[in-house]
Amino acid sequence: MSDLSKLTIAAARDALRAGETTSAELTEACLSEIDTAGALNAFVHNTPEIARQQAVAADARIKAGDAPDMCGIPLGIKDLFCTKGVPSQAASAILNGFKPEYESTVTTKLWDAGAVMLGKLNMDEFAMGSSNETSTYGNAVNPWRRGNEDTALTPGGSSGGSAAAVAADLCLAATGTDTGGSIRQPAAFTGITGLKPTYGRCSRWGIVAFASSLDQAGPMTKTVQDAAIMLNAMAGHDPLDSTSADLAVPDFEAAITGDIRGQKIGIPSEYHMDGMPAEIEKLWADGRDMLRDAGAEIVDISLPHTKYALPAYYVIAPAEASSNLARYDGVRFGHRAKLAAGDGITEMYEKTRAEGFGAEVQRRVMVGTYVLSAGFYDAYYNRARKVRTLIKRDFETVFAEGIDAILTPATPSSAFGLGEMTDADPVKMYLNDVFTVTVNLAGLPGIAVPTGIDGQGLPLGLQLIGKPWEEGALLNQASVLEKAAGFAAKPARWW
Repeated sequence: MSDLSKLTIAAARDALRAGETTSAELTEACLSEIDTAGALNAFVHNTPEIARQQAVAADARIKAGDAPDMCGIPLGIKDLFCTKGVPSQAASAILNGFKPEYESTVTTKLWDAGAVMLGKLNMDEFAMGSSNETSTYGNAVNPWRRGNEDTALTPGGSSGGSAAAVAADLCLAATGTDTGGSIRQPAAFTGITGLKPTYGRCSRWGIVAFASSLDQAGPMTKTVQDAAIMLNAMAGHDPLDSTSADLAVPDFEAAITGDIRGQKIGIPSEYHMDGMPAEIEKLWADGRDMLRDAGAEIVDISLPHTKYALPAYYVIAPAEASSNLARYDGVRFGHRAKLAAGDGITEMYEKTRAEGFGAEVQRRVMVGTYVLSAGFYDAYYNRARKVRTLIKRDFETVFAEGIDAILTPATPSSAFGLGEMTDADPVKMYLNDVFTVTVNLAGLPGIAVPTGIDGQGLPLGLQLIGKPWEEGALLNQASVLEKAAGFAAKPARWW
């Protein structure tokens, strides 16, 4: 078979079972693509030896007839996931040289299912960013271009390397993490599918923490069906993670029936933002029409506390980050600054953290420390927690009134140029999360599906927000949107 790296997980699974190809051939095809895609800077730690060993083992397992769905599928792994013996830096200089002696629960589940690791993927430092411009490895680059322009575009963040790798067919799928939109926004910017599961559906153990009450791992894939297949392997209860839900993992792929007749899809009035581009507004209207034509009832709803979501998020997330990142001090692992004569432990902490953390991480740690300080704890952090409760209650109310899912834009624009938003005002960048952070604050599942192309030839995505623990229903609704949109565009190869 030709173009093996372009296969979906579902197509590769079927081809492997039918003996039309092997995992070894799939893996070599992907490794070859990675070798010629340096301009995208998506893969930052290649693991070809591990990949080849896993592929041989997967082929033997398939031949023996004992093969789960993900067996033999070559994947990219976001650098936030700890992988035993392989650099796991969270794209930060402070973790330079860190090779864990353990494997994250999510990657353990994927390897147990027979998946193949091609390497580690670029990301924003400690997952803090919306454009993959805060990485110690340099910028990841979107494989898409505006028309005939050569402007390098962002693949989104923080899972920018994952999005770029999947969109450019360097791997069949990738892991991502989502704290405020870091799976869904990059997926929308690169024309792929990105699923953020319910908080607690996938274990956080062995994933470098950003904001522990918001972080959630999920699949980044070429199709909705692939997201269902991969989530089945990633999900499940983990006693090592106290926030992991002790719930059975249903067959998410079997839940995709393509039938949403009689379901109610909510359209929140608060997501009609001032200054929203006409193309995003039209995309949203088209999405409503697609779901209505499939038999769903479109219902206008209100989520009144949405306007407070961004400020609440940018208090809670930095507060948790400042606490989580306190462990990076140069004592036990990672970077340690060179000390001058007479320097003590305080100077070591200060110099190590100043050298190891990038500007965005430093900014968020300082914001987080400020809002947790004695004089401001109630004014900022406690108030943000109360707002979070109200945002969660808004969703609970509409779901209790019979709404099955909520349709919104995934991003306020298509992919922007690298450097276009990294000016003196970080708030401009933070506004990229305007449609996604509510989902994390409420702990809900959300999925971004590519549904259109803008006037510059760039992909645009819509977001569906589901009920907690009902990823199967959400994937089914997303599959209907995917089929109706018929998005099949691919970036023209320039790299």
